[in-house]
Amino acid sequence: MTRRSLDILINEVVLGLANEADVARVEEMASRDPAVAAQLDRARSRFAPLDDTADEVPLPDGFWSRVEGDLNAAPDDTTSGWAEVVDLSSVRRAMTRWRGAVFSGIAAALLLAMTLSWTLMTPVEPSVIAVLLNDQGEAIALVEVRRDNTTLVTLLEQAQVPSERVMQVWTKPDDDGPPVSLGLLTSGRSETLVIEGLPAPHPQQLYEITVEPAGGSPTDLPTGPILGKGLAKAPVI
Repeated sequence: MTRRSLDILINEVVLGLANEADVARVEEMASRDPAVAAQLDRARSRFAPLDDTADEVPLPDGFWSRVEGDLNAAPDDTTSGWAEVVDLSSVRRAMTRWRGAVFSGIAAALLLAMTLSWTLMTPVEPSVIAVLLNDQGEAIALVEVRRDNTTLVTLLEQAQVPSERVMQVWTKPDDDGPPVSLGLLTSGRSETLVIEGLPAPHPQQLYEITVEPAGGSPTDLPTGPILGKGLAKAPVI
């Protein structure tokens, strides 16, 4: 018996949902195994508040005698008010499987939550970093690029860009190839840009920011003035 199935069985015994054979089985295990006995006591203590919330109601006079008389009487489908007896053993088995599935789902959800928490709390180091300089040699932006080309662009000064134009970020994965757009800085502020399909970034890769028409360059190549550019470096970790 697994630990989980034993927990379920003990809870059913304490709640009165187990049959006589299971009750006897748990009591016999508890008599031989102190750990099982302690687990049974904990379950009784845990569910004890349920008993405390129920008021004791006395049974009517002659209740048990009437029940015994009805049980001993032969069933009469034409006159008796008794419904057909239904075997609930399959229902109990289904409920046990359902509870097991629920517990497994909860465990999986907790594991996923812990994994996501660990991922969010663990910083991902950039693969390359580039400082973009303007024509006067002043740093205007810091570009940090992860291996999957997720690019964090941190503006170091407020760019003077007309309202009908937008800043666009570019890179050259291949020194002999054309520039590739990484995205637009539509808010005019620092942003994280995500692009797929590019090779992993490498040192000496060119990055730049240009001013383009609203919506981005109409030619898919830089057309406007360059605000800043720089070559990537691999950080020393």
